[in-house]
Amino acid sequence: MISVRDLEIRIGARVLMSEVNFRVDKGDKVGLVGRNGAGKTTLTKILAGDGQPSHGKVERGGEIGYLPQDPRTGDPEELARTRILNARGLGDLLEQMQQATLDMGSIDEKVYDAAMARYSTLEEAFQSAGGYAAEAEAAAIASNLNLKDHILDQPLKTLSGGQRRRIELARILFSNAETMILDEPTNHLDADSVVWLRDFLKGYQGGLIVISHDVDLVEETVNRVFYLDAIRTVIDVYNMGWRAYQKQRETDEERRKRDRAIAEKKANTLQIQAAKFGAKASKAAAAHQMVRRAEKLLSGLEEVREVDRVAKIKFPDPAPCGRTPLMAKNLSKSYGSLEIFTAVDLAIDKGSKVVIIGLNGAGKTTMLRMLAGLDKPDTGQIEPGHGLKIGYFAQEHETLDVKKTVLQNMQAAAPQLADTDARKVLGSFLFTGDDVNKPAGVLSGGEKTRLALASLVVSSANVLLLDEPTNNLDPASREEILRALSTFTGAVVLVSHDVGAVQALNPERVLILPDGDEDHWNDGYAELIALS
Repeated sequence: MISVRDLEIRIGARVLMSEVNFRVDKGDKVGLVGRNGAGKTTLTKILAGDGQPSHGKVERGGEIGYLPQDPRTGDPEELARTRILNARGLGDLLEQMQQATLDMGSIDEKVYDAAMARYSTLEEAFQSAGGYAAEAEAAAIASNLNLKDHILDQPLKTLSGGQRRRIELARILFSNAETMILDEPTNHLDADSVVWLRDFLKGYQGGLIVISHDVDLVEETVNRVFYLDAIRTVIDVYNMGWRAYQKQRETDEERRKRDRAIAEKKANTLQIQAAKFGAKASKAAAAHQMVRRAEKLLSGLEEVREVDRVAKIKFPDPAPCGRTPLMAKNLSKSYGSLEIFTAVDLAIDKGSKVVIIGLNGAGKTTMLRMLAGLDKPDTGQIEPGHGLKIGYFAQEHETLDVKKTVLQNMQAAAPQLADTDARKVLGSFLFTGDDVNKPAGVLSGGEKTRLALASLVVSSANVLLLDEPTNNLDPASREEILRALSTFTGAVVLVSHDVGAVQALNPERVLILPDGDEDHWNDGYAELIALS
């Protein structure tokens, strides 16, 4: 399905991986793992044909279904249902058949006859592409991903980021692609949909490469693991399941440490002896030979994996503000005839912690964008209080300028920040050296999350609006972010499917969409978040 030979990937002067060789054949289900920023997302783009390696060759056999972390593909005017069905060429055919059916109602005989002939031709093509059985299959996939009919009947441009991502996942699962490459496929899925996806992937007969922080998914589905070691710039291939891989990798790391310790001890002894011999002219040749032996001992060793670094996040004291820095009154939003929410009131007090919950499509992201001033409500208004300073984290990282570098994005977020200070903050978020000159567009999802959070840190915002801030993060980075949020003294309005993230925030209130009801937080809402 996919064959990789002598692959090298660079970002600027930095080598992400080199001399990489592997195959993915039918029935191979590969878990691609490695720390955030190691190059997993960059590799999947190249495997899918969306990028080019610095060196080496990628050969692909058959159709590839690729789900990137940020799927903004497709005609924004296209209906969601048509987008899914077009994975097998059915969507446009079905729309044309529907139009021909309408034309057959014409009283104009020429229009009627042309419509009849057109419908017959279209129906034949529709049936040869799988017909109504395939349409039912697509509907079942969409239903299991919690995509209701009212969502499928909307144009893509009206859907939230989470809904768009589920549409793309449904399209790929329906496509019958010989190989699927899925980057964090469980993002924006509810608990039932995650369970269904695991079962689907277990039964999938083609080749699969998946990046996921959902341990249960990789544990239950993968039969091979590719570990991208950022320190050694190689991919270690483990032809085994997840649990066996974890044990074997630990064994491998212990072996590397042991081998290095023994070799370093021997090399040190040789270097000491060489220094003694070097003082005597008669033994200079022997001393030189000892130095060469010491160098050879060390050069043949594999690097020991260092403990993965984690961004050190600390939100500074927020800018001073009034008692209620942000209020919203009578907010409503509709897309055409579809009403998202109506008559919602909200008051964000200084230092308060609020969670917005609701099913996918209930308008959570739309509400945050309104509060951030990026979207306008159909009715009602946002009322900024004294000293309001908003920091907005978008789930699809729309606040980042993908054409600007990491450093330029940082400077745009805090123009008052000196270049050296901006670099210092970026360094604490693991952007060092040439990393700060990379365009934001080439960053992985986890790196974009770190850059967006770094921008929030320097903003001195007193109200943080956070939309799924823990998506795409490894467990260590996620814990660091949650620790920083728990100590932040400003106000936080959070949207998250991550129950642990919500509980770490220790919220006082909950806003339930689409009804707009407010309530005091209790643990019962944690169960509701898990289900939604």
